[in-house]
Amino acid sequence: MQPFGILKSRVIPLPHNDIDTDQIIPARYLKVTDKSGLAEGLFSGWRYRPGGSPEPEFPLNQARYRGAQILLAGDNFGCGSSREHAPWALTGWGIRAVISTSFADIFRSNALKNGLLPVVVDEVTHRQLFSLAAEDPDAQVTIDLRRQELRLPDGDAAGFPIDSFSKTCLLEGVDQLGYLLNHEAQILAYEQTHQRGDGP
Repeated sequence: MQPFGILKSRVIPLPHNDIDTDQIIPARYLKVTDKSGLAEGLFSGWRYRPGGSPEPEFPLNQARYRGAQILLAGDNFGCGSSREHAPWALTGWGIRAVISTSFADIFRSNALKNGLLPVVVDEVTHRQLFSLAAEDPDAQVTIDLRRQELRLPDGDAAGFPIDSFSKTCLLEGVDQLGYLLNHEAQILAYEQTHQRGDGP
């Protein structure tokens, strides 16, 4: 995974509450066991018309949001089934962070394990962000993970919560296994000491 430090990007507004994992990545895309190709299925029920042509009104199909890495969603993002493919599809498309007023617990956990940062903000900040996106689609916001801070172009800032272990993994760009492997020498040293009976 790519380390997550400071992310500055335009935001992609998706002002819908209760976006579930089936809307993020429909079930027909779940046959794969790796991440390749999942970006094509991201929000496919909304991105494409019945004949398969792109829906021009959907934000991800609009040129002004090309390259944007922050998704701004409504409340209760990621509800529904516990498919890990949802954060895979989002990161595959290039999304590195999702901002909402709340996330479904399982989605939040899956996101953090896969390099996707769920940013919870208060309702006032949430409304400010949607207003900003509507008034100036080119405006950029900054997410500073180390400080756990979201900064708006006018200098306003809002903190967001994250547990210390997930924060460390994102900053280092590793998953749970990678974190353990980074401490392999200390683990081996402990095991050797423990086997000799020198430890506590």
